[in-house]
Amino acid sequence: MIKRKVTVQNDAGIHARPASIIVKEASRFESDFHIHMYGYRINGKSILGLLTLAAEKGAELELETEGPDEEEAMNSLVSLFENSFHTESE
Repeated sequence: MIKRKVTVQNDAGIHARPASIIVKEASRFESDFHIHMYGYRINGKSILGLLTLAAEKGAELELETEGPDEEEAMNSLVSLFENSFHTESE
């Protein structure tokens, strides 16, 4: 199991578009993916779970991957957060 902290950097936070990007990327991997925020733990492969977090700009999240490709999955997901989900400015 790997855990890493990230910060939401895009202005609009995690709304529908970034949530769908995260789910699509996470679903490429066999490993389980969860996000921890404010004591909640959600399935990172669930768009509904991501939207319920209502994570805004500056929110600190802990990403957790576990499985056969956990390192590759974590690197890819952290990259999404570091690059504001590869979207244009909101």
